[in-house]
Amino acid sequence: MNTQEANKLLAHIHPDAKIGMDVSIGPFTFIDRDVEIGENTWIGPNVTIFAGARIGANCKIYPGAVISGNPQDLKYNGEETLTFIGDNTTIRECVTINKGTSYANKTVVGSNCLLMAYVHVAHDCILGNNVILANSVNLAGHVEIEDYAILEGVVAVQQFLKIGQHAFVAGGTMVRKSVPPFVKAAREPISYAGINSVGLKRRGFSDDTINTIQDIYRLLYVKNNNTAQAVEIIESTIDASPERESILDFIRKADRGIMRGLRTTKPE
Repeated sequence: MNTQEANKLLAHIHPDAKIGMDVSIGPFTFIDRDVEIGENTWIGPNVTIFAGARIGANCKIYPGAVISGNPQDLKYNGEETLTFIGDNTTIRECVTINKGTSYANKTVVGSNCLLMAYVHVAHDCILGNNVILANSVNLAGHVEIEDYAILEGVVAVQQFLKIGQHAFVAGGTMVRKSVPPFVKAAREPISYAGINSVGLKRRGFSDDTINTIQDIYRLLYVKNNNTAQAVEIIESTIDASPERESILDFIRKADRGIMRGLRTTKPE
């Protein structure tokens, strides 16, 4: 008997769980019924995976993580819901990801994501691909985070808000309004801190595209326009592009509002 086989004997794996080829499961891990785990995934010791988990291939799940636990929502009544985790995603120590409620029936973490230690993803959250949540990020229920967004440590996001693609939220920020795509967000209350130019360059955006994004956010956040005025000016003066449409679509759908522009503190 090899070490991997011995470790599985020390784990509790429900006979109805579907475990892919070459999955490594550490000792004292609990895997419930109605769980599916893709091939080549590594699951460390003392991991808990409850019913409804759908975990992709080539994932890494570190000790103390709890996947697909019941929602911390008083409206949850035991309904059968799911938790999806995409391929190549890493979940570090003591991360908690709750399953969905009847509202959306699922919680989703995309592919190629990194959730660092002590992250909490609440019920019905939807995370895109290549998302990074640093240590102790806390997401309330129904939060949506688009592809390539990065949230630094100890960020807390209020329920039903959205973080746009390629956005960057500075550590310790309390997110009480949605954060549009391609920007940096920081301060208290959360506000615009420029575009995420470094991240965009790293991901292959051209200088012309980055300049166009900069022009859009100058109109929205720097030129003293209200949101409705800014949208109208952007539509009439900025050429159509995927980035422009992404920003405008995000603003139109932000029912709870987007973060404010940069505020400077006046001397006393």
